[in-house]
Amino acid sequence: MKRIGKWITRVLLGLLALILLAALVLFIINLRLPTEMTSATELDDLTRARVDEIFHLRRTLGDEVWPGFGQAEIPVILYNEEYAFLVGYPGEPSAGWTPVGADQPIGAAWERVNDDLLAQGHYFRTPLPEDGTTPQAFTVRVDDVWVASLGQYEWMKFSLTQQIRADLPPVLRQIMPYTFFVDQLLNGTDGHIAAVVHESFHAYQAIEAEDRLQRAEVAARTGEPAYPWHDAEVMAAWQSELDLLANAVRAESDDEARQLARQFLTQRAERRAGLASTLVVYEKHREWVEGLARYAELEIWHAADTADTYTPVTALASDADFDSYRNYTTRWNREVDQIRRMAGDEGDGRFYYSGMAQAVLLDRFMPGWKTQIMDEGVWLDTLLVVALTD
Repeated sequence: MKRIGKWITRVLLGLLALILLAALVLFIINLRLPTEMTSATELDDLTRARVDEIFHLRRTLGDEVWPGFGQAEIPVILYNEEYAFLVGYPGEPSAGWTPVGADQPIGAAWERVNDDLLAQGHYFRTPLPEDGTTPQAFTVRVDDVWVASLGQYEWMKFSLTQQIRADLPPVLRQIMPYTFFVDQLLNGTDGHIAAVVHESFHAYQAIEAEDRLQRAEVAARTGEPAYPWHDAEVMAAWQSELDLLANAVRAESDDEARQLARQFLTQRAERRAGLASTLVVYEKHREWVEGLARYAELEIWHAADTADTYTPVTALASDADFDSYRNYTTRWNREVDQIRRMAGDEGDGRFYYSGMAQAVLLDRFMPGWKTQIMDEGVWLDTLLVVALTD
Protein backbone atom coordinates (compact mmCIF):
# COMPACT_ATOMS: atom_id res chain seq x y z
CA MET A 1 0.00 0.00 0.00
CA LYS A 2 2.87 2.36 0.83
CA ARG A 3 4.38 1.75 -2.62
CA ILE A 4 1.03 2.51 -4.26
CA GLY A 5 0.69 5.66 -2.20
CA LYS A 6 4.19 6.83 -3.17
CA TRP A 7 3.47 6.07 -6.85
CA ILE A 8 0.23 8.10 -6.74
CA THR A 9 2.08 10.95 -5.05
CA ARG A 10 4.78 10.95 -7.75
CA VAL A 11 2.13 10.93 -10.49
CA LEU A 12 0.25 13.82 -8.91
CA LEU A 13 3.45 15.81 -8.43
CA GLY A 14 4.39 15.13 -12.04
CA LEU A 15 1.01 16.33 -13.26
CA LEU A 16 1.27 19.43 -11.09
CA ALA A 17 4.73 20.16 -12.53
CA LEU A 18 3.37 19.80 -16.07
CA ILE A 19 0.45 22.12 -15.28
CA LEU A 20 2.77 24.73 -13.79
CA LEU A 21 5.14 24.45 -16.76
CA ALA A 22 2.24 24.84 -19.24
CA ALA A 23 0.97 27.85 -17.29
CA LEU A 24 4.45 29.40 -17.38
CA VAL A 25 4.77 28.84 -21.13
CA LEU A 26 1.32 30.39 -21.75
CA PHE A 27 2.19 33.31 -19.48
CA ILE A 28 5.34 34.00 -21.52
CA ILE A 29 3.48 33.64 -24.83
CA ASN A 30 0.76 36.02 -23.66
CA LEU A 31 3.35 38.61 -22.66
CA ARG A 32 4.39 38.72 -26.30
CA LEU A 33 0.89 39.23 -27.69
CA PRO A 34 0.42 42.68 -29.24
CA THR A 35 -1.38 45.28 -27.17
CA GLU A 36 -2.20 47.47 -30.18
CA MET A 37 -2.37 47.24 -33.96
CA THR A 38 1.00 47.63 -35.64
CA SER A 39 -0.33 49.61 -38.62
CA ALA A 40 -3.84 50.98 -38.34
CA THR A 41 -3.43 53.78 -40.89
CA GLU A 42 -2.42 51.76 -43.96
CA LEU A 43 -2.32 48.21 -45.27
CA ASP A 44 0.94 46.44 -44.46
CA ASP A 45 2.64 44.14 -46.95
CA LEU A 46 1.07 40.95 -45.59
CA THR A 47 -2.43 42.42 -45.61
CA ARG A 48 -1.88 43.60 -49.19
CA ALA A 49 -0.89 40.04 -50.15
CA ARG A 50 -4.06 38.72 -48.51
CA VAL A 51 -6.15 41.28 -50.40
CA ASP A 52 -4.55 40.25 -53.68
CA GLU A 53 -5.41 36.62 -52.89
CA ILE A 54 -9.04 37.51 -52.10
CA PHE A 55 -9.52 38.92 -55.61
CA HIS A 56 -7.37 36.27 -57.28
CA LEU A 57 -9.32 33.44 -55.62
CA ARG A 58 -12.78 34.77 -56.48
CA ARG A 59 -11.90 35.72 -60.04
CA THR A 60 -10.22 32.37 -60.71
CA LEU A 61 -12.66 29.98 -59.05
CA GLY A 62 -15.76 32.06 -58.32
CA ASP A 63 -17.64 30.96 -61.43
CA GLU A 64 -17.16 27.32 -60.42
CA VAL A 65 -18.92 28.12 -57.17
CA TRP A 66 -21.68 30.22 -58.75
CA PRO A 67 -22.14 31.20 -62.41
CA GLY A 68 -21.22 34.88 -62.79
CA PHE A 69 -19.83 35.31 -59.28
CA GLY A 70 -16.20 35.20 -60.32
CA GLN A 71 -16.51 37.88 -63.00
CA ALA A 72 -18.68 40.28 -61.00
CA GLU A 73 -16.98 43.56 -60.07
CA ILE A 74 -17.06 43.50 -56.26
CA PRO A 75 -14.65 45.80 -54.37
CA VAL A 76 -13.68 45.03 -50.78
CA ILE A 77 -13.62 47.11 -47.60
CA LEU A 78 -11.37 45.99 -44.74
CA TYR A 79 -11.54 47.96 -41.51
CA ASN A 80 -9.79 48.19 -38.16
CA GLU A 81 -10.40 50.36 -35.10
CA GLU A 82 -9.37 53.56 -36.90
CA TYR A 83 -9.84 53.30 -40.65
CA ALA A 84 -11.80 51.56 -43.38
CA PHE A 85 -9.81 50.66 -46.51
CA LEU A 86 -11.42 50.33 -49.93
CA VAL A 87 -9.77 48.12 -52.55
CA GLY A 88 -10.76 47.34 -56.15
CA TYR A 89 -13.09 50.30 -56.58
CA PRO A 90 -13.65 51.37 -60.20
CA GLY A 91 -12.81 55.07 -60.16
CA GLU A 92 -12.78 57.70 -57.43
CA PRO A 93 -15.19 57.09 -54.52
CA SER A 94 -16.88 60.06 -52.88
CA ALA A 95 -17.73 59.70 -49.19
CA GLY A 96 -18.27 56.85 -46.78
CA TRP A 97 -20.51 53.81 -47.21
CA THR A 98 -24.26 53.22 -47.20
CA PRO A 99 -25.63 50.16 -45.35
CA VAL A 100 -28.37 48.01 -46.86
CA GLY A 101 -31.71 49.75 -46.34
CA ALA A 102 -30.21 53.17 -45.59
CA ASP A 103 -30.38 56.32 -47.71
CA GLN A 104 -27.44 58.36 -46.43
CA PRO A 105 -23.76 57.38 -46.38
CA ILE A 106 -21.79 57.02 -43.16
CA GLY A 107 -18.25 58.34 -42.86
CA ALA A 108 -16.00 60.93 -44.41
CA ALA A 109 -14.49 61.25 -47.87
CA TRP A 110 -12.19 58.51 -49.18
CA GLU A 111 -8.56 59.41 -49.86
CA ARG A 112 -5.81 57.60 -51.75
CA VAL A 113 -3.14 56.09 -49.52
CA ASN A 114 0.24 57.44 -50.64
CA ASP A 115 -0.61 56.52 -54.24
CA ASP A 116 0.17 52.90 -53.30
CA LEU A 117 -0.91 50.31 -55.83
CA LEU A 118 -2.13 46.76 -55.34
CA ALA A 119 -2.90 44.30 -58.10
CA GLN A 120 -6.37 45.88 -58.11
CA GLY A 121 -5.06 49.45 -58.50
CA HIS A 122 -5.12 52.30 -56.00
CA TYR A 123 -6.67 51.75 -52.63
CA PHE A 124 -8.39 54.30 -50.44
CA ARG A 125 -9.08 54.92 -46.78
CA THR A 126 -11.51 56.87 -44.66
CA PRO A 127 -11.39 57.39 -40.88
CA LEU A 128 -14.15 55.71 -38.91
CA PRO A 129 -16.68 58.06 -37.32
CA GLU A 130 -15.91 59.19 -33.77
CA ASP A 131 -18.53 56.83 -32.36
CA GLY A 132 -16.61 53.86 -33.81
CA THR A 133 -19.26 52.85 -36.35
CA THR A 134 -17.84 50.37 -38.88
CA PRO A 135 -19.17 49.02 -42.19
CA GLN A 136 -19.62 45.70 -40.31
CA ALA A 137 -19.42 42.24 -41.82
CA PHE A 138 -21.86 42.35 -44.74
CA THR A 139 -22.24 44.36 -47.92
CA VAL A 140 -22.55 48.12 -48.26
CA ARG A 141 -22.76 50.59 -51.11
CA VAL A 142 -20.01 53.04 -51.96
CA ASP A 143 -21.80 55.48 -54.23
CA ASP A 144 -23.70 53.03 -56.48
CA VAL A 145 -21.29 50.10 -56.18
CA TRP A 146 -21.96 47.12 -53.91
CA VAL A 147 -18.91 46.29 -51.82
CA ALA A 148 -17.97 43.38 -49.52
CA SER A 149 -17.01 44.45 -46.00
CA LEU A 150 -15.16 42.68 -43.18
CA GLY A 151 -12.68 43.45 -40.43
CA GLN A 152 -8.98 43.37 -41.26
CA TYR A 153 -7.51 39.96 -40.31
CA GLU A 154 -4.90 41.20 -37.83
CA TRP A 155 -7.43 43.53 -36.25
CA MET A 156 -9.94 40.70 -35.86
CA LYS A 157 -7.29 38.55 -34.16
CA PHE A 158 -6.37 41.42 -31.87
CA SER A 159 -9.94 42.46 -31.01
CA LEU A 160 -11.10 38.88 -30.34
CA THR A 161 -8.16 38.37 -28.00
CA GLN A 162 -9.04 41.56 -26.14
CA GLN A 163 -12.71 40.53 -25.87
CA ILE A 164 -11.83 37.11 -24.45
CA ARG A 165 -9.32 38.67 -22.05
CA ALA A 166 -11.86 41.18 -20.76
CA ASP A 167 -14.36 38.44 -19.92
CA LEU A 168 -11.94 36.39 -17.81
CA PRO A 169 -11.00 36.70 -14.13
CA PRO A 170 -7.54 38.24 -13.55
CA VAL A 171 -5.67 34.97 -12.89
CA LEU A 172 -6.96 33.21 -16.01
CA ARG A 173 -6.16 36.25 -18.16
CA GLN A 174 -2.46 35.53 -17.74
CA ILE A 175 -2.53 31.88 -18.85
CA MET A 176 -5.42 31.58 -21.30
CA PRO A 177 -4.26 30.10 -24.66
CA TYR A 178 -5.65 33.02 -26.66
CA THR A 179 -3.89 32.11 -29.88
CA PHE A 180 -5.48 28.66 -29.96
CA PHE A 181 -9.01 29.91 -29.33
CA VAL A 182 -8.75 32.79 -31.79
CA ASP A 183 -7.32 30.48 -34.47
CA GLN A 184 -10.28 28.14 -33.94
CA LEU A 185 -12.70 31.03 -34.41
CA LEU A 186 -11.04 32.63 -37.45
CA ASN A 187 -9.61 29.52 -39.17
CA GLY A 188 -6.40 31.35 -40.04
CA THR A 189 -5.78 33.38 -43.17
CA ASP A 190 -7.61 30.75 -45.22
CA GLY A 191 -10.73 31.28 -43.14
CA HIS A 192 -10.52 35.06 -43.33
CA ILE A 193 -10.14 35.02 -47.11
CA ALA A 194 -13.13 32.67 -47.40
CA ALA A 195 -15.09 34.94 -45.05
CA VAL A 196 -14.46 37.90 -47.35
CA VAL A 197 -15.80 35.74 -50.19
CA HIS A 198 -18.88 35.16 -47.97
CA GLU A 199 -19.41 38.91 -47.71
CA SER A 200 -18.65 39.28 -51.42
CA PHE A 201 -21.50 36.90 -52.13
CA HIS A 202 -23.82 39.24 -50.21
CA ALA A 203 -22.68 41.98 -52.59
CA TYR A 204 -23.44 39.62 -55.47
CA GLN A 205 -26.94 39.03 -54.03
CA ALA A 206 -27.43 42.79 -54.00
CA ILE A 207 -26.26 43.06 -57.61
CA GLU A 208 -28.55 40.25 -58.78
CA ALA A 209 -31.58 40.79 -56.51
CA GLU A 210 -31.29 44.09 -54.65
CA ASP A 211 -34.98 44.39 -53.78
CA ARG A 212 -34.98 40.90 -52.35
CA LEU A 213 -31.92 41.60 -50.19
CA GLN A 214 -33.52 44.81 -48.94
CA ARG A 215 -36.69 42.95 -47.94
CA ALA A 216 -34.63 40.26 -46.25
CA GLU A 217 -33.02 42.87 -44.01
CA VAL A 218 -36.44 44.33 -43.15
CA ALA A 219 -37.64 40.82 -42.30
CA ALA A 220 -34.61 40.37 -40.03
CA ARG A 221 -35.28 43.57 -38.12
CA THR A 222 -38.90 42.60 -37.45
CA GLY A 223 -38.53 38.82 -37.18
CA GLU A 224 -35.54 38.39 -34.90
CA PRO A 225 -37.02 40.18 -31.85
CA ALA A 226 -40.27 38.18 -32.14
CA TYR A 227 -38.71 34.77 -32.78
CA PRO A 228 -39.28 32.11 -30.04
CA TRP A 229 -35.58 31.42 -29.49
CA HIS A 230 -36.05 29.96 -25.99
CA ASP A 231 -39.24 27.97 -26.54
CA ALA A 232 -38.41 24.37 -25.53
CA GLU A 233 -40.74 22.76 -28.09
CA VAL A 234 -39.41 24.91 -30.91
CA MET A 235 -35.82 24.10 -29.92
CA ALA A 236 -36.59 20.36 -29.81
CA ALA A 237 -38.24 20.51 -33.24
CA TRP A 238 -35.29 22.44 -34.65
CA GLN A 239 -32.94 19.84 -33.19
CA SER A 240 -34.74 17.13 -35.13
CA GLU A 241 -34.51 19.18 -38.34
CA LEU A 242 -30.83 19.90 -37.94
CA ASP A 243 -29.97 16.31 -37.07
CA LEU A 244 -31.75 15.14 -40.22
CA LEU A 245 -29.97 17.76 -42.33
CA ALA A 246 -26.54 16.84 -40.96
CA ASN A 247 -27.20 13.15 -41.59
CA ALA A 248 -28.47 13.85 -45.11
CA VAL A 249 -25.38 15.89 -45.98
CA ARG A 250 -23.12 13.10 -44.70
CA ALA A 251 -25.08 10.27 -46.33
CA GLU A 252 -22.97 8.22 -48.73
CA SER A 253 -25.78 6.99 -50.96
CA ASP A 254 -28.29 9.13 -52.84
CA ASP A 255 -31.16 6.97 -51.60
CA GLU A 256 -30.22 7.54 -47.96
CA ALA A 257 -29.68 11.27 -48.49
CA ARG A 258 -33.03 11.55 -50.29
CA GLN A 259 -34.88 9.73 -47.50
CA LEU A 260 -33.31 11.90 -44.79
CA ALA A 261 -33.98 15.10 -46.73
CA ARG A 262 -37.64 14.15 -47.10
CA GLN A 263 -37.85 13.51 -43.36
CA PHE A 264 -36.32 16.94 -42.80
CA LEU A 265 -38.97 18.59 -44.98
CA THR A 266 -41.75 16.73 -43.14
CA GLN A 267 -40.33 17.75 -39.76
CA ARG A 268 -40.01 21.35 -40.94
CA ALA A 269 -43.62 21.45 -42.16
CA GLU A 270 -44.84 20.15 -38.80
CA ARG A 271 -42.84 22.73 -36.84
CA ARG A 272 -43.89 25.62 -39.07
CA ALA A 273 -47.56 24.69 -38.71
CA GLY A 274 -47.41 26.30 -35.27
CA LEU A 275 -45.28 29.29 -36.31
CA ALA A 276 -46.61 32.70 -37.34
CA SER A 277 -46.43 33.23 -41.11
CA THR A 278 -44.25 36.33 -40.65
CA LEU A 279 -41.68 34.22 -38.81
CA VAL A 280 -41.75 31.56 -41.51
CA VAL A 281 -40.94 34.31 -44.01
CA TYR A 282 -38.15 35.49 -41.69
CA GLU A 283 -36.64 31.99 -41.70
CA LYS A 284 -36.81 31.72 -45.48
CA HIS A 285 -35.14 35.11 -45.92
CA ARG A 286 -32.31 34.32 -43.50
CA GLU A 287 -31.60 30.99 -45.18
CA TRP A 288 -31.56 32.72 -48.55
CA VAL A 289 -29.23 35.51 -47.36
CA GLU A 290 -26.86 33.75 -44.99
CA GLY A 291 -27.21 30.12 -46.02
CA LEU A 292 -26.22 30.89 -49.60
CA ALA A 293 -23.28 33.05 -48.49
CA ARG A 294 -22.00 30.32 -46.13
CA TYR A 295 -22.35 27.85 -49.01
CA ALA A 296 -20.26 30.10 -51.28
CA GLU A 297 -17.66 30.58 -48.52
CA LEU A 298 -17.16 26.84 -48.10
CA GLU A 299 -17.41 25.96 -51.77
CA ILE A 300 -14.67 28.36 -52.83
CA TRP A 301 -12.42 26.92 -50.11
CA HIS A 302 -13.23 23.44 -51.42
CA ALA A 303 -12.51 24.48 -55.00
CA ALA A 304 -9.13 25.97 -54.02
CA ASP A 305 -8.25 22.79 -52.13
CA THR A 306 -9.15 20.40 -54.95
CA ALA A 307 -8.32 22.37 -58.13
CA ASP A 308 -5.08 20.98 -59.54
CA THR A 309 -4.30 24.15 -61.46
CA TYR A 310 -5.02 26.74 -58.74
CA THR A 311 -2.04 28.50 -57.18
CA PRO A 312 -2.41 31.23 -54.50
CA VAL A 313 -0.50 34.50 -54.95
CA THR A 314 3.20 33.99 -54.26
CA ALA A 315 3.39 36.77 -51.66
CA LEU A 316 1.35 34.64 -49.26
CA ALA A 317 4.19 32.14 -48.98
CA SER A 318 5.51 34.23 -46.05
CA ASP A 319 2.19 34.10 -44.17
CA ALA A 320 2.54 31.65 -41.26
CA ASP A 321 -1.27 31.64 -40.84
CA PHE A 322 -1.94 30.53 -44.43
CA ASP A 323 -2.32 26.83 -45.24
CA SER A 324 -3.04 27.11 -48.98
CA TYR A 325 -6.59 25.84 -48.32
CA ARG A 326 -5.32 22.34 -47.43
CA ASN A 327 -7.30 22.42 -44.19
CA TYR A 328 -10.65 22.43 -46.01
CA THR A 329 -11.64 18.91 -44.93
CA THR A 330 -11.12 19.80 -41.27
CA ARG A 331 -13.23 22.94 -41.69
CA TRP A 332 -15.96 21.08 -43.58
CA ASN A 333 -16.25 18.37 -40.93
CA ARG A 334 -16.46 21.01 -38.22
CA GLU A 335 -19.20 22.82 -40.11
CA VAL A 336 -21.30 19.68 -40.53
CA ASP A 337 -20.81 18.79 -36.86
CA GLN A 338 -21.86 22.34 -35.96
CA ILE A 339 -25.20 21.94 -37.76
CA ARG A 340 -26.43 19.78 -34.89
CA ARG A 341 -25.39 22.30 -32.24
CA MET A 342 -27.39 25.26 -33.53
CA ALA A 343 -30.88 24.41 -32.26
CA GLY A 344 -30.34 26.31 -29.01
CA ASP A 345 -28.48 29.21 -30.59
CA GLU A 346 -30.09 32.63 -30.24
CA GLY A 347 -29.83 34.74 -33.37
CA ASP A 348 -29.74 33.84 -37.02
CA GLY A 349 -26.70 31.55 -36.79
CA ARG A 350 -28.80 28.42 -37.28
CA PHE A 351 -29.98 29.71 -40.66
CA TYR A 352 -26.39 29.89 -41.94
CA TYR A 353 -26.21 26.14 -41.39
CA SER A 354 -29.70 25.05 -42.38
CA GLY A 355 -29.48 27.11 -45.57
CA MET A 356 -25.98 25.91 -46.41
CA ALA A 357 -26.97 22.27 -45.90
CA GLN A 358 -29.99 22.60 -48.18
CA ALA A 359 -27.78 24.17 -50.85
CA VAL A 360 -25.43 21.19 -50.64
CA LEU A 361 -28.38 18.81 -51.02
CA LEU A 362 -29.64 20.77 -54.01
CA ASP A 363 -26.24 20.34 -55.64
CA ARG A 364 -26.85 16.62 -55.30
CA PHE A 365 -30.47 16.43 -56.44
CA MET A 366 -31.08 19.54 -58.60
CA PRO A 367 -27.84 20.63 -60.31
CA GLY A 368 -29.46 23.62 -62.04
CA TRP A 369 -30.95 25.15 -58.90
CA LYS A 370 -28.66 28.21 -58.93
CA THR A 371 -30.39 29.57 -62.04
CA GLN A 372 -33.63 29.83 -60.05
CA ILE A 373 -32.77 30.80 -56.47
CA MET A 374 -32.25 34.49 -57.22
CA ASP A 375 -35.75 34.72 -58.70
CA GLU A 376 -38.51 36.34 -56.69
CA GLY A 377 -40.38 33.97 -54.38
CA VAL A 378 -38.00 31.03 -54.85
CA TRP A 379 -36.67 29.54 -51.60
CA LEU A 380 -34.22 26.80 -50.74
CA ASP A 381 -36.73 24.48 -49.10
CA THR A 382 -39.32 24.89 -51.87
CA LEU A 383 -36.68 23.94 -54.44
CA LEU A 384 -35.74 20.96 -52.29
CA VAL A 385 -39.35 19.82 -52.31
CA VAL A 386 -39.34 19.93 -56.11
CA ALA A 387 -35.97 18.19 -56.28
CA LEU A 388 -37.21 15.28 -54.13
CA THR A 389 -40.56 14.85 -55.86
CA ASP A 390 -40.67 11.63 -57.88
